[in-house]
Formats: sequence, structure tokens, C-alpha cells
Amino acid sequence: MREHALIVLSWVTVAILAAIAAIALAILPEGTQLPMHWNLAGEADRHGDAGFALFAPVVMCAVLSLVLSVLPRMEPLQNRMAGSAALYRACWIGVLGMMTFVQLMVASPAFGWSIPVTFPLVGAGLLLIYVGNVLPKSRPSFFVGIRTPWALLDTDNWIATHRLGAWTTMAAGAAIIFAALMPLSPTARGAVIVGAILVSTVPPVFYSWLLWRRRTGR
Repeated sequence: MREHALIVLSWVTVAILAAIAAIALAILPEGTQLPMHWNLAGEADRHGDAGFALFAPVVMCAVLSLVLSVLPRMEPLQNRMAGSAALYRACWIGVLGMMTFVQLMVASPAFGWSIPVTFPLVGAGLLLIYVGNVLPKSRPSFFVGIRTPWALLDTDNWIATHRLGAWTTMAAGAAIIFAALMPLSPTARGAVIVGAILVSTVPPVFYSWLLWRRRTGR
């Protein structure tokens, strides 16, 4: 999917989210409070006025899409993000998917949908698996990827770091989906998610530093 197609997809997504928000707002009684944020255990921990809660994902989706459409023109290490196109597009599609997940969660009370509170966690896990699958298909970039200083300075380091990062990111995504679907306590679910995040980030960063140290002898 090319950049132009992603821009079109973004604005179609924004329009759909806005339609969902408008319909839900018309259905809900005045003064209704809706969930706006979920903690690591997948529990709603912040609520807000229905109008604000419903249109916040719409605005966020529009702003993030605008930022993502501009990034290729700002990337100093590649020509319009050409070397990381697969990862860049995966991140963009993932953002649209997550915003859709969030909007469905927020609007669910208006339509009588019974969506599990762990629904956003499943979306986050799927996003990590999707992104992890394309991490090796990237090259040094200031805006996407595992941007350690050692990987940015050395393409071989970047490639090796992202090959490892692909496995740790997909493993983290699978662990988060497991935590979301299993009957765990909120504390246990939160612990699994924190552990998954650490597994996805710490080993690739350490490995990138280790490769640099071995190569330079420092």
C-alpha cells in the first residue's frame, strides 16, 4: 500500500470514527460518562463526558495520520523513508487499527455491545505481532524502528538489532494477547504486560550496544 493510499485510508477511517461518534452521541442520554483510558490490566480507569470521549479518538486519528503523512518528507537518513517503507506502513495501519479498537470500546455502551475490557489489549498484541513481523524490513531511520545510537550509526548493527527485535516484539504481542484472554487477576495481567514490554525492548537495545562494543573494542 502506497503513501497516497494510506492517506485515503486514514481519512476514510476518520470519517467512519466520526460517524460512529455522532450516532452514539445521539443515542446516549445527556450527561453520560464514557471510558476514555484503560490501565495495563485492561480496566477503564478514567471516564469523561460522552461528547469528548467519543470525538477524542477521531481527533487523535486525524492528528496521527497527519503526522505520519509528513514524516517521510522529514526523514534525513532515507529518501522519503524508502528503506523502511514496510515498517512505516505497518505502523500507520496499526495506528488506524488501534484507533478503531478504541472508538469501538468507547462507543460500545451506546449500542449495547458487551465488549470485554481486555479488547484493547488484544488489539495492542496484534499490533506488536504485525509490527514485529516487518521490523527486519527497515534501515536506519530517525522516526521508525529501534533507534539506538549504535544502530543509527551502523547499518549492519541496525539489521541485526531488528532481527532480534522482531522476535522479542512478536513474543511480547503474543504474551499480551495471552494475558488479555486468560482469566488472570488485574495484578497478574498487569505484571505479564509489563514483563512483555520489557522483553520487547531491553534485549534489542542491549544487543545493539553489545554489537557496537564488540566492533569498536570499547
